[in-house]
Amino acid sequence: MNHTETRYLEAKRSLDDRAYSRRVRDRLLAAVPTEPRVLDIGCGTGTTVPRLLEWGVDAGSYRGIDSDEGVIDFARTVRPAALRRAGRSVVDRDQGFVVGDLSVTYEVGDALTTLTGANDTDLVVAQAFADLVPVAELLDRIESALAPGGLAYLPITFDGATIFQPDHPADRAVEDAYHAVIDAEPGRDVHAGRHLAEVCRRRDGDLLAIGGSDWILRPSEGEYHADEAYFLDAILEFVEDALSDRTVEGGADWLATRRRQLADGRLTYIAHQYDLLYRAPVA
Repeated sequence: MNHTETRYLEAKRSLDDRAYSRRVRDRLLAAVPTEPRVLDIGCGTGTTVPRLLEWGVDAGSYRGIDSDEGVIDFARTVRPAALRRAGRSVVDRDQGFVVGDLSVTYEVGDALTTLTGANDTDLVVAQAFADLVPVAELLDRIESALAPGGLAYLPITFDGATIFQPDHPADRAVEDAYHAVIDAEPGRDVHAGRHLAEVCRRRDGDLLAIGGSDWILRPSEGEYHADEAYFLDAILEFVEDALSDRTVEGGADWLATRRRQLADGRLTYIAHQYDLLYRAPVA
């Protein structure tokens, strides 16, 4: 099991919970069928399941797909145990479990391949995923998986702002270099949120809702909530890796300063993101 990856994904759960656009979520819950067939691509450690249950989606079927075998093993082990501790009735099944009237499976696989041509899914969830792949191709695949009038919920979609506080003279140069490295990766897009919204608007379906879902990670009285200090340290490592092959004036001092601020409980981090809800054409 990739313990570093699972800890990173679990560490950002509290950030995600604070970030979700309530307006987009409420629009989703008003539109989703009573017993939906849910496909969660890039499902990670399976956190969508407890969220769906909390939001009242407690019947139907859920299928989570991720290419990382370690996080799928984690989801199969940890999610049912956590639900039992929360007082839910859970029955183990092959590759997953049943909780109440919701059948849950977690599978290792390629998300985009899984989406192709099913035409029977009521809800596709793609959290923090649309900035990793070409957005037009993603929507093509999602539409091919959805039943007529089916829904695509795409929360935590990054859109081009990485902010650290307090200010540092090298902030702009570091951010530009970090984003350039992301954009250089095939399929990646630091402005995925706005580009996905535009692709949705051009389709025959409907962009039902869009709202901001910024991550805002800040200390309180010198302490970080839950495991968010670990998450923020991982973000600094991502930035360091991006700067390693580039000459950024002040970059070394920026990293040293940010790590010192993190250790002292003084560093704030913000990432600008969108939640989007799209409905496929009815016919």
